[in-house]
Amino acid sequence: MVWQKAQSFVLDLYRHTTAFPSEERYGLTSQLRKSATSVPSNIAEGCGRRSEKELSRFLGIAAGSASETEYQLLLACELGYLNESDYLHLSGLITEVKRMLYSLIQKLSDETTG
Repeated sequence: MVWQKAQSFVLDLYRHTTAFPSEERYGLTSQLRKSATSVPSNIAEGCGRRSEKELSRFLGIAAGSASETEYQLLLACELGYLNESDYLHLSGLITEVKRMLYSLIQKLSDETTG
């Protein structure tokens, strides 16, 4: 479920970043897309690993990428590349993904310690 939510976020983000200035193609647009894409990529990689410990590690990396994405969304909004409504929408989605990731990490931690 968290992978689907992260994937949906990435697709939405790509649609919004097509309107960013062309001079940002190799700057903020690229960085934002890269950090956002890293979230479902790391979830997928973690699911392909052999242990819950490794899965948990990759989920943590995904959460870090989600935090990076949060900042870059704020920057894009403050630079005027995203309007406030789009910023709030995207920010809400990535916050939900982070919450789901932390919940899953906690569940895996509880299962390995309990």
